[in-house]
Amino acid sequence: MAVPDLAEPASSSGLLSTRHTVIEPPSGWQGVGLREIWQYRELLRALAGRDVKLRYKQTVLGFAWCVLQPFLYMVVFSALLAGVGGVTGEQGIPYPIFSYSGLLIWLYFADALTRSSTSLVTNNVLVSKVYFPRLTAPLSGVISPMLDFAIGSVLLVGIMIYYSFPLTTAFLLVPLFLVLAVLAAAAFGIWLSAINVRYRDVGYAMPFVVQIWMFVSPVVYSASKVQGKAKFFYSLNPMAGVVEGFRYAVLGRGTLDWSMVVIGTVVSLAVLTGGMLYFRRVERTFADAI
Repeated sequence: MAVPDLAEPASSSGLLSTRHTVIEPPSGWQGVGLREIWQYRELLRALAGRDVKLRYKQTVLGFAWCVLQPFLYMVVFSALLAGVGGVTGEQGIPYPIFSYSGLLIWLYFADALTRSSTSLVTNNVLVSKVYFPRLTAPLSGVISPMLDFAIGSVLLVGIMIYYSFPLTTAFLLVPLFLVLAVLAAAAFGIWLSAINVRYRDVGYAMPFVVQIWMFVSPVVYSASKVQGKAKFFYSLNPMAGVVEGFRYAVLGRGTLDWSMVVIGTVVSLAVLTGGMLYFRRVERTFADAI
């Protein structure tokens, strides 16, 4: 916070006195600072673009990994879970397209959460040397995986054509569930990025957490299998409603429990609000702790 000192009276020699500016770190609870983030939107775009370039730099297949990753997951799950384990999706939906449609939105969330949670440590040189709104770091981690999602969607279109799944009016809901996935990734990513500065255990735990989280989300099975009192607690997982809703919007078949979507959205908003306030509370210590 800049606090200008009062100018001293002019000296007897007639020379004007100088004005000093004292720069101090903010203290106490701070506002989110959305206006400042908007002013640094070019930096946000640059950080997101750099993440994409570094991810595929010096790779042979390049952006083909955006398609290969969900495709190989689909093959493995279809062969082992559906073929051997007898796991089924929604009635009337072939399991390969059922699993791929869930994997596509889930892999976006998982990648966004991982990049966002480690963004401050990854950009430690910037954080310790240059001033910028620190929230742009985790937000850039949420934005950069959108390119992977867009490229992976191309294969989804091909699979839909193969299985003769025409687009329905439910497809208009796709942007809504993509926004909800972004909201969930940002909510948890901001919290974890701030904690990861002081406790690097977050970075080690993330791969394990993401794997467990996937199996408690309806990625490879239908949420309709969860019934009774357990369904409310299941709905507290924001990605449960997002995955189920995205699959319904893309395929236009099955059922969608809007109560699950609403409960998950409320959880995401609560986590996001708390995370941003906590982030602003502790960000003045990032440069020293990182």
